[in-house]
Amino acid sequence: MLTKKEQRLRRSRQTRARIALQQAVRLAVFRTNLHIYAQVISEDGGKVLASASTVEKEVREQLGAAGKGGNAAAATLVGKRIAEKAKAAGIEKVAFDRSGFAYHGRVKALAEAAREAGLQF
Repeated sequence: MLTKKEQRLRRSRQTRARIALQQAVRLAVFRTNLHIYAQVISEDGGKVLASASTVEKEVREQLGAAGKGGNAAAATLVGKRIAEKAKAAGIEKVAFDRSGFAYHGRVKALAEAAREAGLQF
């Protein structure tokens, strides 16, 4: 019997293998109950080219006094931010790596915000 985490990691391995074959820069998403993190990772050495999360001071200030990072509004903010940072680093096209999480809720909100801000998946 696999634990919930092992099941998620098993799903993520398949996605990462497919992205590795495409040799594309990937936008990896990780979520916890309190926060959501996004990183743009290079196709070769796995270097982080840009990152954004709800832990960042500027993001927490934009979220207001509540500072809740565990909701779709926060994920949308992180999506916009990661797209801006990726474009600043000269990256237009990425492969979306949802790390085994369902494309739903916060993960979906982040992806759609990044697309609207100009990243191509």
